[in-house]
Amino acid sequence: MQYTSEQFRRYTIRTAIYATLIIMTAFFLIPVYIVIITALKNPADINLATTWQPPTEIYWQSFQEVFNEFGPRIWNSVSLVLAGTVLSSVMGSMNGYVLAKWRIPGDKILFPLMLFGMFIPYQAILIPLFEFMRNINLYGGIPGLVLIHVVYGLPITTLIFRNFYVDIPDELLEAASIDGAGFFQIYSQVVFP
Repeated sequence: MQYTSEQFRRYTIRTAIYATLIIMTAFFLIPVYIVIITALKNPADINLATTWQPPTEIYWQSFQEVFNEFGPRIWNSVSLVLAGTVLSSVMGSMNGYVLAKWRIPGDKILFPLMLFGMFIPYQAILIPLFEFMRNINLYGGIPGLVLIHVVYGLPITTLIFRNFYVDIPDELLEAASIDGAGFFQIYSQVVFP
């Protein structure tokens, strides 16, 4: 097949681009290769001289040791994330409902003050927060961390839910109220779903 000079130039450029991309991919995958082959080696066989060599025999015991050691730590992380997320979402949803649909004295001041919490750097209140957690005996455990994550998550969840609830028609809430629904019934059966 005969190439015109334009086709040859395009082919050459495309080949050079692909070759460069393949070389860069191989370069960036080198650490991944080293991590994988090191993970499969016996700890006694790991040293600088054998860094690049594949394992002589596959050693799976390291993975078992890691999962045995990190199992409780992973459970701590999962319980912290689940509890913090659920509590923050439920409380932020209720806050958003009240701030979007109920007229309470000072709601125009309360909402910006609550949002102000998103802009306070964690490092600025770390020492007072530590002292507070120690004074209420929640330091050093999951409940204390859940409390901190819930408090820090409330401003953003309140903002998200409030902005969503503003779009719900007031007539829908009034109809539920006329039908005899109370505050929590309107929230749980009309607004939240």
